[in-house]
Amino acid sequence: MDIRDSYDSAAQAYADHLATELEQKPLDRHLLNRFAEAMRGRGLVAELGCGPGHVARYLQEQGVSVVGIDLSPEMVRVATNLNAGIDFRVGDMCALDLEDATLGGVVAFYSIVHFEPADLGRVFREMRRVIALDGLALVAFHVGEEVVHADELFGAPVSLDFRFHKPEEVSRALGEARFRVIEEIQREPYEGAEYPSRRCYLLARAVG
Repeated sequence: MDIRDSYDSAAQAYADHLATELEQKPLDRHLLNRFAEAMRGRGLVAELGCGPGHVARYLQEQGVSVVGIDLSPEMVRVATNLNAGIDFRVGDMCALDLEDATLGGVVAFYSIVHFEPADLGRVFREMRRVIALDGLALVAFHVGEEVVHADELFGAPVSLDFRFHKPEEVSRALGEARFRVIEEIQREPYEGAEYPSRRCYLLARAVG
């Protein structure tokens, strides 16, 4: 079972458990609010690895023009059913079906979790390709070096490796892909609301 099949298997259970998670995450909402303020009127924003679409919906509610992209067709179906009026598409964040410099920004909340550190450059170069100059990328991830394997997710069978990342490695990969990190924020987990790992958020600007 690969990543796509795993998320197809878990899509409905994932949505049932996480579609309202932002209600319990004040810092995430704060950062998305600030991102939305910067993005209003700047064109289309893509949420990569959008899952059930709750982050895309939150951005839309803040006045952002948004598209959600996910590798899993079943996850895209669930997201479409849950979030009327938002365009959700099946896509690979390493090979996006978007023209160069057509986005105002990108949000990637925990969507680099299945990439090894050596693969981050490829991911961020593709991200940079589709973002216009001076656009923004907001990237969130688990902090550390461990790999957590899961054979089930919210009761659904999967086979997934969740990779944590060092902030300095992610920042370096962004820099090499022609982003400049302008903010780094870390927090401890919200007890009872999420997996107990430290979180990092990087806000980066697309540079020439």
